[in-house]
Amino acid sequence: MFEDNQTMVSEFILLGFQHLHNFKVPFFAFLTLIYAITIAGNLLIISLVSSSEKLHSPMYIFLSHLSLCDIVISTNVTPNTLKVILQGNTTMSFLSCITQLYFFGATAIMECCLLTVMSYDRYLAICHPLHYTSIMNARFPHYLVICAWMIGFGQALVTHTFVLHLQFCGPNVIDHFFCDLGPILELSCSDILVIQIDVSVVAIVMAFSQMLFIIITYIFIFNSILHISSIKERKKVFSTCSSHLCVVCIYYGTLITLYVAPSRGYSFNLNKILSLINSSITPLFNPIIYSLRNKEIVAAYNKLISNMLLKMKG
Repeated sequence: MFEDNQTMVSEFILLGFQHLHNFKVPFFAFLTLIYAITIAGNLLIISLVSSSEKLHSPMYIFLSHLSLCDIVISTNVTPNTLKVILQGNTTMSFLSCITQLYFFGATAIMECCLLTVMSYDRYLAICHPLHYTSIMNARFPHYLVICAWMIGFGQALVTHTFVLHLQFCGPNVIDHFFCDLGPILELSCSDILVIQIDVSVVAIVMAFSQMLFIIITYIFIFNSILHISSIKERKKVFSTCSSHLCVVCIYYGTLITLYVAPSRGYSFNLNKILSLINSSITPLFNPIIYSLRNKEIVAAYNKLISNMLLKMKG
C-alpha cells in the first residue's frame, strides 16, 4: 500500500497521556461529557438556524457553518483521544493517521475563514448599514461559505500531498494523543523543508493575515460604535458583535499560545493540554457563548421547546 511512498512504517503508536494514573476514569468521563455537550450544542444551533425564519440572516448562516466545522473538529480528534485515555496508548494505521491530520488541518483553516467572513458581515452591518442588504443578498453569504469550505479542504490537500510523499523509516512512536503535523514530521527520514515552507505560507496567509483583517474590521466597528450618541443604542449595536468577538479571542488565543508562542521550556504535557483545549474544549465555547449572549438564539430555542411541549400534550 505504501510502496509508492517508500514508507516502511505502516502504523503509528500514540502515547497519549501517560501519567494519568488514578485520574484516568475521571478524565475520560469529563472529556466524554465535553464531547457530548459540544455535539448536542452545535447540532442545536444548526437546527435552530435551519428551522427558524428569524435566524435566516447571513450572520446565523455563518454561525451554523461554524457549528458544523466545530462538530467536525471535535469528532475528528475526541473519540480517538478517549480510546487513547482508556488504553494508555493506541495504534493508528498510516492511512488513519494521515486522514486525521488532513481533516484537522482543513477544519482549522475553515474556522479561520468563517470567523473572518463573520467579522466582515458585522463590519458591513455596523459601518455600512445602508449597503448591507445589497451586498449581503440571498446568494452572497452562501458563496462565502462555499469558498471557506473549498479553501480549507483545498489548502489542506496541498500539505497532505507533501506528507504522503514523505518516507518514514522508524521509529513510529508519537508522544501525543492525535496525529498532529509537528510530531509526524519529527518521525520522517525525508527532507521536510518543502512542507515547512508550505506550512509557513499557510500560517501567514490563512492565519496571520485573516487575524489582521479581523482586527482592522473591529477597529472600524469600535470607531462606529463610539460615534453613536445614545448609550443604549451603543450597547445594542455592540451586543450584535460581542459573541463573535469572544469566539475570535478564544480561538486565536489558543492557536497563538499553541503554535506561535515560543515552545522552548514547554513540557510535552503542557503542549498536550494546549492541544486538547484547541481541539476538544474550544468547539464547546461556540454554542455556549452564542446561547448565553444572543437573545434571538435564546428566543428560537424557547419557541422550539414550547412547540415540542405542545406536540407532546396534543
